[in-house]
Amino acid sequence: MGRLPGLLAAGLLMARPGPAGSPAVIVERGVEYGRAGTRPLLMDLSHPREAAKSGRPAIVLVHGGGWVGGDRGDMMKSMVGYAEAGYFSASVGYRLSPEAAFPAQIHDCKCAIRFLRGHAKRFALDPGRIGVVGWSAGGHLAALLGTSGGVRELEGDGGWRGVSSRVQAVCDYFGPADFTDWMTGHEWGAWNEDAKRAVLGLFGDARRNRPAAARMASPVTYASKDDPPFLIIHGTADPIVPFRQSELLREALRKAGVEAGLVTVEGAGHGDASFWAAKPWEPEAAFFARVLKAVRGI
Repeated sequence: MGRLPGLLAAGLLMARPGPAGSPAVIVERGVEYGRAGTRPLLMDLSHPREAAKSGRPAIVLVHGGGWVGGDRGDMMKSMVGYAEAGYFSASVGYRLSPEAAFPAQIHDCKCAIRFLRGHAKRFALDPGRIGVVGWSAGGHLAALLGTSGGVRELEGDGGWRGVSSRVQAVCDYFGPADFTDWMTGHEWGAWNEDAKRAVLGLFGDARRNRPAAARMASPVTYASKDDPPFLIIHGTADPIVPFRQSELLREALRKAGVEAGLVTVEGAGHGDASFWAAKPWEPEAAFFARVLKAVRGI
């Protein structure tokens, strides 16, 4: 955790404006969704206080922090906001890179999806309408959830085997999408040092075989026609994650025949004040309302 102050300064941890809470919703903190060995994996949940007449669509939120910091509590405002809008919502805690290198992070996120789907009746959620949203490192993991459905080596063994970890909609806020391009292109040598340390820390010992690790962790690697619709949101002046990363993801998804929209926030940085001033959560909310209302089944 020694690099956390630098990551904070670099903008890798951020909080979106949003509601702090509401008497109309219920919040459950620290729900165990799986285990990594003996270590419990926890999430926070929120849903409308009013009983559901049928299964609600669900939104799963994945926090940022360069895979080295951040916490599921960072997404509390957005999680409660979705519950206020009628969704079942969850914020996932996952192992950070100082504790476990990739693919531990995606293993945990997939376990969280399996847990929710496997307990759909208990939570009154629709297992065929699960969307995921994340920012920065969380955007990377959200995108990877979307493209790697059915990829066995990324499933992990945290629990709920035999249950699908597929999601039906993805909103990716400025997440890395193609580490192979990023780490071999001209941008890498001159890029933000904290961002580079975060990426290398994510790979752990696997950085010795950087090309293979980069490919395995890249959402573009797995883009295929059965992926869910995507909405990607990115500032053109992002000093942390190159804007090109989102262009590459959109290109890979569209080439595979997948719906992929890209909301461009001109001149905005990595979740800075100018980025949020553009109210990017409005197209996000409209996207989930459209897609999750229509989608059924897995």
